[in-house]
Amino acid sequence: MNNLSMVKTLPRTGFDVDAVRRDFPILNQQINGKPLVYLDNGASAQKPVAVLDAMDRYYREMHSNVHRGAHTLGDRATSAFEGARETVRAFLNAESTKEIIWTRGTTEAINLVANGLAQRLKPGDEILVSHMEHHANIVPWQMIAERTGAKVVPVQVTPAGELDLDSFNNLLGEKARVLALTHVSNVLGTINPIAALIEQAKARGVITVIDGAQAVPHFQPDVQALGCDFYMFSAHKLFGPTGIGVLYGKAQLLEEMPPYQGGGEMIERVSFERTTWNTLPYKFEAGTPAIAEAVGLGAAIDYLGGLDRAGMKASEEALLVRANELVDTVPGMQVIGTADKKVPVMSFKIEGLHPSDIGTLLDQQGIAIRTGHHCAMPLMDFYGVPGTARASFAFYNTLEEVEQLFTALQKIQRLFA
Repeated sequence: MNNLSMVKTLPRTGFDVDAVRRDFPILNQQINGKPLVYLDNGASAQKPVAVLDAMDRYYREMHSNVHRGAHTLGDRATSAFEGARETVRAFLNAESTKEIIWTRGTTEAINLVANGLAQRLKPGDEILVSHMEHHANIVPWQMIAERTGAKVVPVQVTPAGELDLDSFNNLLGEKARVLALTHVSNVLGTINPIAALIEQAKARGVITVIDGAQAVPHFQPDVQALGCDFYMFSAHKLFGPTGIGVLYGKAQLLEEMPPYQGGGEMIERVSFERTTWNTLPYKFEAGTPAIAEAVGLGAAIDYLGGLDRAGMKASEEALLVRANELVDTVPGMQVIGTADKKVPVMSFKIEGLHPSDIGTLLDQQGIAIRTGHHCAMPLMDFYGVPGTARASFAFYNTLEEVEQLFTALQKIQRLFA
């Protein structure tokens, strides 16, 4: 018998989690003889049938290379590909599709921007990042700093896992040139107050680069309202396919930046004397793009648009509330990151247990979580831990699955007590 109280029910809304789960066929399986409980959504979310069908339809009915094809299949493929770009533009509320660049993911998008901004940086300039950043929003800036003589300066976080606003205000000085900040922490789940921070940075002429990879699965950003210069995310975290992501950038800045890669599509004219660049967005899209993946991302956004988003948000919030209620039922369990404003992510440690052991033992009970440093070693150093176990929830998870997680953790804790 465990220490959990009776399973609570999700708030009554137009959002039907049981119906939604039927849209995700991968969830209907057993792992190690147990029903799959997938709580690794922060690493990669699962895909609805709508995405699978859209990509299958593309390959079955319209596959061809895009642009310049003088035949029907080429026209179909181009229409689907550029239609997906418009879907992304509307999702982010960008002003124009010229501002939507296809990338391989958030990591490539950040590298593209960092390399493009290098020409603006000189020795002594400062690039502000936070202690809660993913390595993808630290390492590219370190590489550019090495090339230019600029300096990467970390903004501190509080023990609760919130951005230290005093640290931010102190660092936002005359030398600051770039602010590279995550919208939502992949480890802590913290939702940063980026609108206010962007406003402060803009007042000082600082370019703002926002990593939205962990934000877009939970809410829809409005880049015009935010006023950021760049915003990026990966499709596979937004219930879409792997291998594709999005970079939003203000057109003026993108025009001023040099191309990131050379090759086909990104050129206007090539000669051995001189090459000129294509117009936006193609200037940054060298080579044959991930066409089917773009179609899949468009389908994922359309799928989300058909859900009761308010109900979805309430459902996710209820999952995190319930998880927090159950922490005390596992002796020695400590949550890392207790910010007031969070998405449903819970990083934790259990006294006497290594995170990797927790992950392995949960997998034996059919429960998938993530363990390790989560590509956030500076944050692990801040908390003085080698890593954590992380359960990250999505709208298709249930309160019953939260209960199963904590029942399993109790079992593991008793085993090692």
